[in-house]
Amino acid sequence: MEKPRFIIEASDAKSMGLSTGLTLTQLLPTIVKSAQPLARVPISKFHVAAVGVGISGRIFIGVNVEFPGLPFHHTIHAEQFLLTNLSQNKETQLQYLAVSAAPCGHCRQFLQEIRGASDIPLLITSESESKSEFTSLSEFLSHPFGPHDLLPKHVPLLLEPRNNDLSFLDTGSNVYSNNNNNNNNNSNIIQSSISISISKLKIAALEAANESHAPYSESPSGVALLDSRGNVYKGSYMESAAYNPSLGPVQTAIIGFIAGASAGDGSAEYGELVEAVLVEKDDAVVKQESTARLLLSSIAPQCGFNMFLCISNNK
Repeated sequence: MEKPRFIIEASDAKSMGLSTGLTLTQLLPTIVKSAQPLARVPISKFHVAAVGVGISGRIFIGVNVEFPGLPFHHTIHAEQFLLTNLSQNKETQLQYLAVSAAPCGHCRQFLQEIRGASDIPLLITSESESKSEFTSLSEFLSHPFGPHDLLPKHVPLLLEPRNNDLSFLDTGSNVYSNNNNNNNNNSNIIQSSISISISKLKIAALEAANESHAPYSESPSGVALLDSRGNVYKGSYMESAAYNPSLGPVQTAIIGFIAGASAGDGSAEYGELVEAVLVEKDDAVVKQESTARLLLSSIAPQCGFNMFLCISNNK
């Protein structure tokens, strides 16, 4: 059985179209249907898939992800997964969007963080084939509120490159560990291995914080996760102008983990996560540490957790 893919390269998408006799936009509904089983919905059992075409011609997939034992506001919506997937793979524009069910208000709002969101062609694949036409996103959010209401036009939006110009706070006391290795046997070897891992994760988490879309709170943050195979997955905090649809850095790192491990040599089970590092600003008005600890302790209690502080060099 072919492993699930959350990115379909442009050449593969073209080959799929040639083999099926379908255009790229006609192909999207079939991909949506095949992607729905990838959703992780132990609570609602409601499988949602969102599929988008980037400016590069690559096809990206997103699904909804729920976390057992945690409130629904921790849930990753399929459209959020999709946009995170695009962002983490340096795709700067979303050309077409197809979803298995009409986007909820939460996602219609989150999509506003893309420049020109109102003009994105959107297809709801659950509707009858006679209505299988793309309509603009503005048809689903007729009076949008978004970045254009709060930010200068030159500020980079969600899929656009940015560098928050952050560096680590120069102190040795800005790390808080919660590793679960209490066995003293071979403790020196274990601690050495952990130190190397944390050092690598620390750099990756700072990179993620520098890519964070947080123009409203000016509190960028990033998370890096390490799995048992030594793979690192980054996630950046991504804000919404309406605040509540914002997506935390642990959630975006988990998206990277699910998409990356599923396509590689892992099964993307949360038990594979062994270390995590959060980087956030010392003076942040939006703090991620408590929420990050809560989410990780719920899904991967064996995963170590470390937090480092950073400062902005723009001041």
